[in-house]
Amino acid sequence: MQTLTINGKEYQVDVPNEMPLLWVLRDIVGLTGTKFGCGIAQCGACSIRIDDRVVRSCSTPVSLAKDKQITTIEGSSENLEYLRQAWAEISVPQCGYCQSGQLVSAAALLDEKQEISDQDIDEAMSGNICRCGTYVRIRKAIHKAVELRNSDAS
Repeated sequence: MQTLTINGKEYQVDVPNEMPLLWVLRDIVGLTGTKFGCGIAQCGACSIRIDDRVVRSCSTPVSLAKDKQITTIEGSSENLEYLRQAWAEISVPQCGYCQSGQLVSAAALLDEKQEISDQDIDEAMSGNICRCGTYVRIRKAIHKAVELRNSDAS
């Protein structure tokens, strides 16, 4: 039995240490917002945060998440709310499959930096593939989220 802290809540899971965290989140805990994409940590659809690092849950064994804070797309943060609002205003998603991973990665960027350049966005989002090609809208929405955050801070 292992204790995991996911989105601020503790869960007891009885799984092998090497089980990918993605399957623990989806199949054991029931948090299905994190998506299975490629299964080899290349597409970013399964992105989550462990403490302050963005990781691919499809290749992260549950043993590496013990005693750490796990944050999924179902988690809440002020920056994630700004991003969700901007995503809707800019109409970012098409098929939507990659969006949970995109949002998790973008939220980590906003948590890290106050002002964000295109280069910052390109670096932070480089591990997330969008098969619909909405990269221009994703960049625009991240800038919009920063704008929303800054206007609330004024």
